[in-house]
Amino acid sequence: MNRRLFLKNTGMAGAALSLADPLLSWLMENENTTAAKPFFKLSLAQWSVHRAILEKKTLAALDFAKKARELGFEAVEYVSQLYNPEIEKDGISKVVKELKKRSHDHGIKNVLIMVDGEGELAALAKAERDDAIAKHSKWVDAAAELGCHSIRVNLFGAGAENDFDKWKATSVDGLGRLAEYAQKSNINVIVENHGGLSSDAGKLTDVIKSINLKNCGTLPDFGNFCVKRDGGERWGAPCIDEYDKYKGVLQLMPFAHGVSAKTYDFDAKGNETTIDYRKMLKIVKEAGYTGHIGVEYEGSRLSEEEGIKATKALLIRVADELNK
Repeated sequence: MNRRLFLKNTGMAGAALSLADPLLSWLMENENTTAAKPFFKLSLAQWSVHRAILEKKTLAALDFAKKARELGFEAVEYVSQLYNPEIEKDGISKVVKELKKRSHDHGIKNVLIMVDGEGELAALAKAERDDAIAKHSKWVDAAAELGCHSIRVNLFGAGAENDFDKWKATSVDGLGRLAEYAQKSNINVIVENHGGLSSDAGKLTDVIKSINLKNCGTLPDFGNFCVKRDGGERWGAPCIDEYDKYKGVLQLMPFAHGVSAKTYDFDAKGNETTIDYRKMLKIVKEAGYTGHIGVEYEGSRLSEEEGIKATKALLIRVADELNK
């Protein structure tokens, strides 16, 4: 692809283009670089294109497999909430059937489903936990139908999050019972460090060890280690207590059934500006992990597609360096 066509396709304007130009030059120079096969496999997390789906309306959620293939991926990680309109209209069974057909048509492997907005598995009230388990169970069934190996869940707990002992007890109950249900379909239930006590890797692994089921594990995310935000907010507010991300990933890897490569921004040499990817991938490699690493760009300076390409290029380059 020539430079003019590349820049034309980036969708960046004026000032944003001038800011990103050194990175774009680096990406073009390294786009076809030959590297040894990385120790992991690559997948594309659907959240990387959530703005195209939800805000810009330039990508239909059902076309995710096609888009992933166009971007050079062979595997995908779905996000449940992005299908709410389709599910409300046609029902989850029909949506899953269509996703299965489209992924097959484009030669895409379905890896996992990130489940959001289906109740709180660690809620203080048992009735709320029961409801959350029931709502998550339909996604266990969907994952089995799609051929995924896992669903990713959050471990929030209304009324329990300010007391670790209460949160641990409710987490063991809610998450544990869901994992028991998922065992019947050979589906893993994996928790992402995603805010609150779930971002304290020591506490999260305590829960996983207490449940002690092979299909109950973690999805280490390179970001998302904010344990507490200003004003007690769950999202959006400044972080006032952040867990050490490298220590956190190290603690979570023994239980990992997936890994999420979060990125926010890049310097002119293609390095993530807030995460030492060499240090992070070294932890993942030394844990003996060889599964999928999901590309999850969450920045705003680059377009979503540019951020995806930059993340993918960074992962491959650092993996090649670690192989030497």
